Amino acid sequence: MKDDLGILTPPGADSEATIDVGGMTCAACSGRVQRVLERSPGVRSANVNLMTAAATISFDAGATTVDQLARVIRDTGYEASVPTPARDPEEAVAAQDEGRRREALHHLRHRVVVSLLIAVLVMVGSMPLAELTPGGTVDPLMRFMMPVTALLRRLVPSIDQVSAGAWRWGLLLLTVPMVFWAGRHFYVRAWTAFRHHGADMNTLIAVGTGSAFLFSLAMTLVPGWFAAHGVPPAVYYEAVVWIIALVLLGNYFEARAKHATTGAIRRLIGLKPTTARVVIAGSEKDIPLAEVAVGMVLLVRPGERLPVDGQVIDGSSTVDESMLTGEPIPVEKGVGDPVTGATINRSGSFRYRATRVGQEMVISRIIRMVQEAQGSRAPIQHLSDRISAIFVPIVLSLAVVTFVLWVDFGPPPSGLRALVAAVTVLIIACPCAMGLAVPTAVMVATGRGAEQGVLIKGGEPLQRLHEVNLVVLDKTGTITQGAPVVTDVVAVDGSDDDFLGLLASVERRSEHPLAEAIVAAAAERGLPLHEVDAFEAVAGHGVRATVEGQSIVAGTQRFLQEEGIDLLALESEGRALATQGRTPVYLAVDHRATGVLGIADPPRSTSRAAIQALRAAGLEVVMLTGDTWATARAIAAEVGIERVEAEVLPDQKLARIEAFRAEGFVVAMVGDGLNDAPALAAADVGVAIGSGTDVAVEAADVTLLGNDLGGVVRAITLCRSTMRTIRQNLFWAFAYNSIGIPIAGGALFPAFGILLTPSLAAAAMALSSVTVVGNSLRIGRARHHVS
Repeated sequence: MKDDLGILTPPGADSEATIDVGGMTCAACSGRVQRVLERSPGVRSANVNLMTAAATISFDAGATTVDQLARVIRDTGYEASVPTPARDPEEAVAAQDEGRRREALHHLRHRVVVSLLIAVLVMVGSMPLAELTPGGTVDPLMRFMMPVTALLRRLVPSIDQVSAGAWRWGLLLLTVPMVFWAGRHFYVRAWTAFRHHGADMNTLIAVGTGSAFLFSLAMTLVPGWFAAHGVPPAVYYEAVVWIIALVLLGNYFEARAKHATTGAIRRLIGLKPTTARVVIAGSEKDIPLAEVAVGMVLLVRPGERLPVDGQVIDGSSTVDESMLTGEPIPVEKGVGDPVTGATINRSGSFRYRATRVGQEMVISRIIRMVQEAQGSRAPIQHLSDRISAIFVPIVLSLAVVTFVLWVDFGPPPSGLRALVAAVTVLIIACPCAMGLAVPTAVMVATGRGAEQGVLIKGGEPLQRLHEVNLVVLDKTGTITQGAPVVTDVVAVDGSDDDFLGLLASVERRSEHPLAEAIVAAAAERGLPLHEVDAFEAVAGHGVRATVEGQSIVAGTQRFLQEEGIDLLALESEGRALATQGRTPVYLAVDHRATGVLGIADPPRSTSRAAIQALRAAGLEVVMLTGDTWATARAIAAEVGIERVEAEVLPDQKLARIEAFRAEGFVVAMVGDGLNDAPALAAADVGVAIGSGTDVAVEAADVTLLGNDLGGVVRAITLCRSTMRTIRQNLFWAFAYNSIGIPIAGGALFPAFGILLTPSLAAAAMALSSVTVVGNSLRIGRARHHVS
């Protein structure tokens, strides 16, 4: 089979596509589209998200195409369009978001304003009609219009001479544009769903308002026939217009709130500059960002955002990477250092060579991950999906039962009361709230996480992370800085600086990682280095050299003892360093021991506080490392970890994770290295430090863009807060419908004489969905601390 570009695709090839779906208004809509897609030939999985109005489909490219899948959606009664490819996916998102959504909001706002004006006019006109109608009643919403009606009577005294028939015709003329213009889409979508053997929120609104409108129209056209059959000449135009107006108002607030949930992506997109300053043949030139290619040299001045990712080739500066890592302290950058697009250059100017552009940039990958996460589903959503699938048919059945019960047992006029009660049941039911309860919270949470330097790869890891009760931490690069540094300098002959300078002079010729730490320590102190002659490295032990005529031996305790050097004067210092997890390096000059220094991979400054926060939240923390027991215990004591697993080989880490899970723990594994990837994949939730390897990041469910454990705290706190919000949303959605529908049907009428009107039901329904979305938006405003 050929794909949409006419290229022959081998059978069995996996592809994924995102299709924009228009016309979905509730969970029943998205559920029906998803079920139809899942049953389509060649489709492996489908996820239809009501919030993003998009279907993400995994399919066999040899069995079907994107165009065919779009036709499947259209055949279901909904609009379907494939996004136009762009060099940067965020460009398409920005165009779609700021174009389509803004235009839709504008048209919806226009309909809301006109609808509310008409509704007020109909309400004012309905009050005199109610007074002229025998047995007429005043809707509670009409009471707010009484001052307006009184003023109208003063201005137009002859208004009381207008007949009831004339009032009905006047109200009909005002109601017609509401039904056939403002609320037209409710009826069109309901009819479309009916033709495709489905029902959704539009069905409830269309049946409710349509039945009230048709009854009122018949009463207006042939009032004598109803009078002959003993039916009071009541009309319900005000119910029709207020239902449509209030539902539209709720839709408008809901659309604005949905727009706010995508704010994180829009802010991330806004971080990218639109142009870049490139250096070509020694001259500077500003070009559009889309024209920057790998290998180009770019110039960045103080205060400017970096256009693309790259590597510094000239100059130095400090760069604010807070948008990427959440850490406020600018990072020093010099020749050879990597820099990331969308970060801010603070102090100096520098030139750098572009290494990643377009979709390969870090910021683009972050945006893509957030988009994918926001379109995913959390397992807790399955319950609301199952209920939503049968919700509308159940409500329709309940409305029929309500009508029959009122006709058979209700007080006169039982027929009119039955109609009002049935319409109220249809209108008050809100499948929207159930459909929005989970995806709104997931969207806000994943967006908020990205702003805090925490990338959560969807609703499933978000839900699992809140259940975690055991956090397993790799040591090197996760708890510690991941690079050796000199921690202690002990000189017994001369000053510490003289000792360190001489040792660094010798180690400068070595390629050992510990040698690099010694040289770096001397450079930090600004110590002068000496010329070295006759240098010799003894692998795994140390070095020999001659410096200004002096014989130098440096290395391990065993190496110096084998060289016949007495280390008795440094025995206690060396033992103390080893106990603390340091690696001692000895120096002897002319066969006389002159000092020892300790090298270690020290904990990050934020590790202890983060681990304390995790333990305070009731989480058990375990260190899992391949390092020696002495080093592991020393680091664990320093950061406050009680349980340690040391000298664990990479293949054994996976077995330890599985053992923890067998004990009943829900495990989160935090690591950064290639050897952590199997354990990250085996854990219930894998958390990768963003500064780690791409393999570790790929294997993880959560990625921390920063390099400290504070991100783990933020991630767990965010997930706990999100799950609390989801439960609140689901409780509200189920409680609202469970309580509201019986009251709308008249459950309180026998005891208290209370019967809701369709207008009040419409207001309650609109408030229900807006409440759910508004509650989810609180996640984005909250400051997250582990609790």
